[in-house]
Amino acid sequence: MWRVAERALSRRALNRALLARQLLLERSALSIPKALERIGGIQAQYAPSMYIGLWTRLEGFDRDALTRALERRSVVQATLMRATIHLVSARDYWPFELAVADARREAWLKYGPRAKATNAREMAALARRVKKRMRGGSMVRSEIQEIAGDSMRTNGIGMWIDLVRAPPSGTWERRRADLYALASEWVGEPDVSDDAALERTIGAYLSGFGPAAPAAVANWAGLAPAVVARGLERLKLRRFRAEDGAELVDLPRLALPDPETPAPPRFLPNWDATLLAHARRTGILPEGFRPRVFSTKTPQSVPTFLLDGEVAGSWSFAKGKIELEPFRKLTASERRELAGEAERLTALHS
Repeated sequence: MWRVAERALSRRALNRALLARQLLLERSALSIPKALERIGGIQAQYAPSMYIGLWTRLEGFDRDALTRALERRSVVQATLMRATIHLVSARDYWPFELAVADARREAWLKYGPRAKATNAREMAALARRVKKRMRGGSMVRSEIQEIAGDSMRTNGIGMWIDLVRAPPSGTWERRRADLYALASEWVGEPDVSDDAALERTIGAYLSGFGPAAPAAVANWAGLAPAVVARGLERLKLRRFRAEDGAELVDLPRLALPDPETPAPPRFLPNWDATLLAHARRTGILPEGFRPRVFSTKTPQSVPTFLLDGEVAGSWSFAKGKIELEPFRKLTASERRELAGEAERLTALHS
């Protein structure tokens, strides 16, 4: 039975905890795989987003370093949490995959087969055919669709066999992530139990986004709250209260910076998970600005910049330079700080 925590954390305290754990308070010297393990991976539906997401978090980040890491298989791209493409370390791939596989498959069976009746038995048979043909090599999406028959089933194949997206696809140079390989051949067979996989997945969330409510963990992972609750019961946790009295859970000894810690300007790519609904409690995206970042026309979010730990505007790269669209009036000091970061981001694009 969980006991009620005594210590309350303000929204600003949670904001600084999120920034520290996401490596946004100061750039880190961690390796790319270690950084991904620290922050819970990076969403990678648009390949440049993962490059920009690492650039804004790591000292001296070089675009080619990530492409090499993908080629050397120390990091991988795959459809994982919430059935979205993530960049994760090779070591984290199987824990994340095993933890969310059943939930992804159930969600697909519920929402995927809209155009034609499709059941689990049919999808399993199609997946076996794809796996047999892919073994020892790779396949592009169009080849998978020849077997699957249509785009809907092609999207669902990865719910029945474990696939990664193989370079050179899904890189800065070749952005469409449409080349697939078997995960068991790309990173090796899984060597983690289902229980350990769930515990690692929950721990990865708290490492990158905590302290957090259990419901936020479930939202991020795409898991049922009851499943997350079972995993939390097996972890050693510390507990807090949010300003509204909600219980928050966390792993021991993780960063909780002083709420008054200065937060430098940072540029975030689209799809950055810090802005998604599970992180609402941290105030990193002021609710008044949310419609300017997410909408039915931009479900992927727009690229944004942070000032004092909060979204203060959007940015774009056009005609060889970074263009800013502030959501509020900027001070002269803020403009100078943003100009320095924008110059560095321009260099990443060159």
